[in-house]
Amino acid sequence: MSNPTYHNVHNSFKLEGFHMNKEDLCRVAYSFIKEGEEFEKPVGDFLLDWFDDNSYIDMQTSGSTGVPKTIRISKQAMVESAIATGDFFDIHPGQKVLQCLPVKYIAGKLMFIRAFILGLEMNFVAPTSTPLYNNDTEYDFIAMVPLQAKHSLKELRKVKKLIIGGSMISKSLETELKKLPTEVYETYGMTETITHIAAKKIGEKCFTVLPNVTISYDDRNCLVIHAPRISDDIIITNDLVELVNENQFVFLGRFDNIVNSGGIKLIPEQIEKKLAGKIEGRYFVTGQKDEELGEKLILIVEGEKREIDSAVYGHLDKYEKPKDVYFLSKFKETENGKIMRNETKALLA
Repeated sequence: MSNPTYHNVHNSFKLEGFHMNKEDLCRVAYSFIKEGEEFEKPVGDFLLDWFDDNSYIDMQTSGSTGVPKTIRISKQAMVESAIATGDFFDIHPGQKVLQCLPVKYIAGKLMFIRAFILGLEMNFVAPTSTPLYNNDTEYDFIAMVPLQAKHSLKELRKVKKLIIGGSMISKSLETELKKLPTEVYETYGMTETITHIAAKKIGEKCFTVLPNVTISYDDRNCLVIHAPRISDDIIITNDLVELVNENQFVFLGRFDNIVNSGGIKLIPEQIEKKLAGKIEGRYFVTGQKDEELGEKLILIVEGEKREIDSAVYGHLDKYEKPKDVYFLSKFKETENGKIMRNETKALLA
């Protein structure tokens, strides 16, 4: 059987309890744009873009593979991505899903596309930090960012499968999520890969790629993604990885975050993992210009200035111990709660 195309809406698809076809969705789109709430207007724009005569949608990248830019993504590639997600997570027509992500980004758009293509029954709400508040519905599948998952721990018991993306999951959140009966997965991806191309169960070390994706790495040890159904080009990332096989990898950190201190290359994300649970609040390590070392490793902590017990560095190698600690009242962050390291570090100046 041939795969569906972007012209189709699955006959099992429902939005807020109502069966809808392409024409119905275009009518809904106009009413969202004209008289909808603030979060509904981008949904209206997206629906009209999806059902127009173009075979592509223009989208802003987040900068995961370089400087943020506008890229053109094929609608059929987005359909292929939706099908791969359905296969990987065993999602079937008629299952209930909640869309609670901003639709201006790829992850929010993809939740709609999965629903059209896979025939899901979808509710959608404003993309707040508490999307399940006052909602007693049991859902088969939801996608969230870590901040939403953190604020929805009580309600997540009613969710069968949850995928979390957009930024790293903290150790403390991971511990709480493991207590739930929900199947929780951390995803790996970016705009260029049309959301996730790999996922791992909470607590597991390796990401496993979705169907029709293979991986390798370049001479920097950065991940290279081969996904012919979603991209004509090979995607070269700035993510340092350890390759387990052509379907599995361990994420180590970002190439652009590496600190070269006196010739020793330090990966901040690995050091932060070792500090997990030992420092209250948010923090990260980064490099700062240094006369002697070229760059020295520093720790930046969010919140009031306080004493950090040197015992917290007990698990670190001697080169991994920060030379200085700084405190900032508030970190700079993206809309989905990801710390903007360079912009936050610039506040020190």
